[in-house]
Amino acid sequence: MTWGDALLIAGGLGAGFLSGTIGIGGGLLFVPTMTVGFRISQAVAQGTSLVAIVPTAIVGGITHMREGNVLLGPAMWMGGGGVGGAVLGALVAVEVPGPILARIWGAFLVISAYRLGLQAIRAVPSKAA
Repeated sequence: MTWGDALLIAGGLGAGFLSGTIGIGGGLLFVPTMTVGFRISQAVAQGTSLVAIVPTAIVGGITHMREGNVLLGPAMWMGGGGVGGAVLGALVAVEVPGPILARIWGAFLVISAYRLGLQAIRAVPSKAA
């Protein structure tokens, strides 16, 4: 096993942990780890991330189902829509040049972080005396 393999395992462990605890997709860690850390192209990193997240999502989903944290009907509808969207998105992604794909990905992350930050700020109760 090489240091690169060990780093990929550590990245998978971190992504799996965050996926299970806060419900983020593993791609949030997988894609930047591969593109920045290993200089893998954006398209290859995204495709690899999608395949790598399948076992993580299955195990996390089963665990949450056992705990009663799943609305099965909505999950099935979203999953079905997700399958169609994933096929369409993958077909588009392979046609978009890597640098543009990376900018779109980065913009998505920045907007998501901004929205989550706003939600967190609004959720904090004010300390009125």
